[in-house]
Amino acid sequence: MLVKEELISRIKDYFDLNVYETKVWLALLGKGIASAGEVAEISRVPRSRAYDVLENLEKKGFAIVKLGKPVKYIGIKPNVILEKLKNNVKKDAEEKLNSLLKIKDTEEFGKLEELYKGGIDPIRREDISAALEGKSNISNYLREILQNAKKEVMICTNAEEIKSKTKLFQQTFEILKKSNIKIKFALFGDDELIKQIEEKFEMKIKKININAKFFIIDRKEILFYLSKNIEKENIAIWINSEFFAEAFAALFEKALA
Repeated sequence: MLVKEELISRIKDYFDLNVYETKVWLALLGKGIASAGEVAEISRVPRSRAYDVLENLEKKGFAIVKLGKPVKYIGIKPNVILEKLKNNVKKDAEEKLNSLLKIKDTEEFGKLEELYKGGIDPIRREDISAALEGKSNISNYLREILQNAKKEVMICTNAEEIKSKTKLFQQTFEILKKSNIKIKFALFGDDELIKQIEEKFEMKIKKININAKFFIIDRKEILFYLSKNIEKENIAIWINSEFFAEAFAALFEKALA
């Protein structure tokens, strides 16, 4: 059985195997049941290595030993392997997440917070303005500044933006409502979609003809996107300036009037 090197290379990477393991597994899949000698002949892996490789594949769950003599191996079908790997990834991710959640309660984390807040030259929030890059980074920062609002948030964006981030905004709006934060909400876009969003979030939304995306928090800081294209919204600017934010807020309210 001849298998193209390109296929071997891709499968090796997909399933985290080495070259010999990949060739032997493919040989087993093609043969069904095979002895070490047969596997060596089909896969062109040296016979002296075939035994060790088959044992490794058995340990990893890619092959099983058929009862009886001579000893023969059966290759596990790809779908079963894929499901196993998916479950392993989920388990590892859950363990990593639980580990990260516990860090916040450690003494070391407390010291990190103290260092950040009371260092020799601590960073003051009011001294910072920044460019944010990447959808995930922007969304995380947006969530943070919205949820840290003390009095009021002003939102000007498009309906498609809200639809694409329903979970983020739904959780955030629930937190803001519980804290009695005033929300002024304006959207650009399709009337029917805006109506659906109104019903979804149970709040009054003003339709505007300005296709812009910015968020004003407590008239002190503002986050605005540099692209109106949802697929390309990779850069946003955050400015912590009461003068600048107040000016934007005045223009926003004038547009809503």
